[in-house]
Amino acid sequence: MKLRCAVIDDFQSVATTVVDWSPVTADVEVVSFTEHLATEDEAAAALADFDIVVTLRERVPFPADLLARLPRLRLLVASGMRNSAIDFDAAKRRGVTVCGTASSSTPPVELTWALLLGLARGIVPETEALRTDGPWQSTLGADLHGRTLGLLGLGKIGCRVAQVGRAFGMDVLAWSQNLTKERTDEVGATLAASKEDLLASSDFVSVHLALGDRTRGLIGAAELALMRPTAYLVNTSRAAIVDTDALLAALRAGAVAGAATDVFDIEPLPAGHPVRTAPRLLATPHLGYVSRANYETYYGQAVENIRAFLDGQPVRRLA
Repeated sequence: MKLRCAVIDDFQSVATTVVDWSPVTADVEVVSFTEHLATEDEAAAALADFDIVVTLRERVPFPADLLARLPRLRLLVASGMRNSAIDFDAAKRRGVTVCGTASSSTPPVELTWALLLGLARGIVPETEALRTDGPWQSTLGADLHGRTLGLLGLGKIGCRVAQVGRAFGMDVLAWSQNLTKERTDEVGATLAASKEDLLASSDFVSVHLALGDRTRGLIGAAELALMRPTAYLVNTSRAAIVDTDALLAALRAGAVAGAATDVFDIEPLPAGHPVRTAPRLLATPHLGYVSRANYETYYGQAVENIRAFLDGQPVRRLA
C-alpha cells in the first residue's frame, strides 16, 4: 500500500510538474493542495490521512497540538533550512522526521529592487493610468543615484541589496544590533551610528533582518516619525518587524512618501484587509521566494528527502 504525501500551499499548481517526482511515485501517492489551510482545524481535517507533508515556507504552523492530531504523519518536509512555524521538539516526541531544503537568496534580492524601483518611479499608478485612459504622466519619480539607501540588516540578502544599490550610484548605510564596521567595509557600506540615525538619514530604507525577540516591532510609530516625508520603506523580510498599524497611519498621514511590502501579519491576506487599499503602498503577495529556480530547488530536494526517508537514510534533517 502506498504512503500518502500532501503538498500544501501549492498556490500556482506547479509543485508536481516543476520537478520530476518519479523517484517516489511507485511508493507514494502525491496530492497537491492549492487552497490555503487557514486554521488548525482545517489542517487537521485535510492532513489526517497523510504520512508525509511538504509545507511551503512558514505558511501553515505545525505546533504540538496540530502534530498530535496527525496520527499518520511520519515525515514533514519544509522549504528552507529554518522554520519558526514548526514545533521541532513536539515532532521529535511523536517520531516525526523533519527535513529542509536549500533556498536561494537571489529571488528576494531581486524582488526588493523590483519593489523599490516600482515605488520610486510610480510604476503601478502610471501603468494603471495608461490602461484606463487616465492622465499622461501624473507622478514625479524619485532618483536613486546620489541618494542614500539605508539597510536594516546586512546578512546574505542585505549584502547583495547593498551591492545593487552601489551599482545605482547610491550611498549605502547599514545597521543592525551586532553589525561591525569591518562587515560594512567589506561591502562598501557605511555603518550607521544607530537605528535612529539610519532612519533619519536615508531616502530609502529596506528591511533585511531575521525575526526574533530583538527585532519584533523594531519599526513602530516613533521610528517611522524619524523618516523624512520624502523617504520610502521596503520590507521583504518579516511582517512583524514593522508595526503594520503604525505604517498604515504614517501612509495615510503622508508622513512617508510611500512603502512597499511583500510580507504580512496574516497570510494569505484576508479580503477587505486595510493593507489592500492603503494609500502609497505597493504590496505583493509574498513573492520574495517565488521563482522557478527556487521552486525547482524546493520540490526537487523534497523529492530527494522523501526518497532518502523511504530508504531509511533521511537527509537535510532539521529534527
